[in-house]
Amino acid sequence: MPEDLTRMTDDIEALARKQAWTEALGRILQHFAAESGTIHALGEDGALHLTAASAGIPEFVLETVRIVPVGKGMAGLAVERRQPVTACNIQTDTTGDVRPGALATGLQGSIVVPILSEGRAVGALGIANRQERTFTDDETALLLRIGRSLAGSLAPGGAGSAKP
Repeated sequence: MPEDLTRMTDDIEALARKQAWTEALGRILQHFAAESGTIHALGEDGALHLTAASAGIPEFVLETVRIVPVGKGMAGLAVERRQPVTACNIQTDTTGDVRPGALATGLQGSIVVPILSEGRAVGALGIANRQERTFTDDETALLLRIGRSLAGSLAPGGAGSAKP
């Protein structure tokens, strides 16, 4: 991995250890030129809990995504499948992976990757754009790597575990 990408993932990991989730998410969005994003942590209750959200997400949408059951919506499916879930255009998606709350954002191109710790999902990282976008294999791989760098701070008992 190029040195600048290694530095970026190290910086994001350091922010996560300090529980600076909003700042970490901001760095991720900046790198990918994305306009919106969320980080969810898997709680002891088995649901995903919103840990960070980018500015500009309407309050009624935040209420919808504050707690997400595993297996529901893009974040819940990414965790359930332990694989990325993507939509080139949320507004026209016909896969069934996109929930009505996501439609209300007006976003189009999106991806959610599971945050994995030793192969176990401990959360989800999602980013999106206001226009259609298909994330490349390299971008997906980097998002998964970033997710792994967040995992230690999200995993129960991890350094600075997130409190849902």
